[in-house]
Amino acid sequence: MKLMVMAGAIVVIILIIMAGSGESSVLEKVGSRKGWIPNFNYTQWSTQHHFYVGDWLLFVFDERYYNVLEVNKTSYDGCEERGFARNITKGGRDVVELTEARPYYFISGGGYCWGGMKVAVNVEARPAVSLAPAPAPSSSHANDAVALPANYYHVACASICFMIIILFLYIVV
Repeated sequence: MKLMVMAGAIVVIILIIMAGSGESSVLEKVGSRKGWIPNFNYTQWSTQHHFYVGDWLLFVFDERYYNVLEVNKTSYDGCEERGFARNITKGGRDVVELTEARPYYFISGGGYCWGGMKVAVNVEARPAVSLAPAPAPSSSHANDAVALPANYYHVACASICFMIIILFLYIVV
């Protein structure tokens, strides 16, 4: 009986992990290796990356000088910080989840936008999951991205809880 319970538990855990590993979110560091800085070509940077719903942007910067403001296209084009949609700035290592398939526009205020501190990213719906392996990243910044399953914490928590229940049943039964 105990052996059957353990075998069943292993099969269920494998199925849970396999079901949750199809989608993955990416945490992409914005800009150069130094992060969100002036005099960097963010247009070129953003065209070298693909962004999908559920991905995250990481802005690393010196919050004493710079900030990150989400703005609309008109404000982006004119480097206008008044009337921004939201202030992303929390402490210099700030993340933004890309929750919708649409263009996102970010600038730094205080005149730094005119020095090039602005980036537009076009976010797409995540493509359907295929069984073929993903191609290796070709970007020179491929090491800046960290891929995690989209439901990583859910799967991990469910697996741990399930193992605790099975261990309890194993000991009691």
